[in-house]
Amino acid sequence: MPKREDYISWDEYFMGVAVLSSMRSKDPNTQVGACIVNQDKKIVGVGYNGFPIGVSDDEIPWERDGDWLDTKYPYVCHAELNAILNSVNSSLKGCSLYVGLFPCNECAKAIIQVGIKEVIFLSDKYADADNTKASKRMFDGTGVTYRQLKPKHTNITLSL
Repeated sequence: MPKREDYISWDEYFMGVAVLSSMRSKDPNTQVGACIVNQDKKIVGVGYNGFPIGVSDDEIPWERDGDWLDTKYPYVCHAELNAILNSVNSSLKGCSLYVGLFPCNECAKAIIQVGIKEVIFLSDKYADADNTKASKRMFDGTGVTYRQLKPKHTNITLSL
């Protein structure tokens, strides 16, 4: 019997883990997940956007507009940073990061600092925003490559 032909690629697999991780986010507007993979195709970190451990997601606001302290922005940790902080390796040098949304400039700094070499993303919906332009400028200047994943399989179903 020949092997199955419709299996998902490594890129689709790791992006699937990132997308599944995003489903843990309690953010009512934007859910993002990230998955860090080493050169041996082993997952070494996952994360999603949410508040730091111990910060109540019932007491801190999830608002997008209003006074800065009354919005989610000063409190949320992005998926990329959480994946870095949750990593099981002491070094992420040479790893790849799969993420649903192109990283902001703050996450780009952390990605560069820990030595991640490649960013694979699904959406670049904020491509015209200054923080995304800054990310790309830093990535280009430090040799971090980035590419948008165009998956062949766009639906993954869990059959229980």
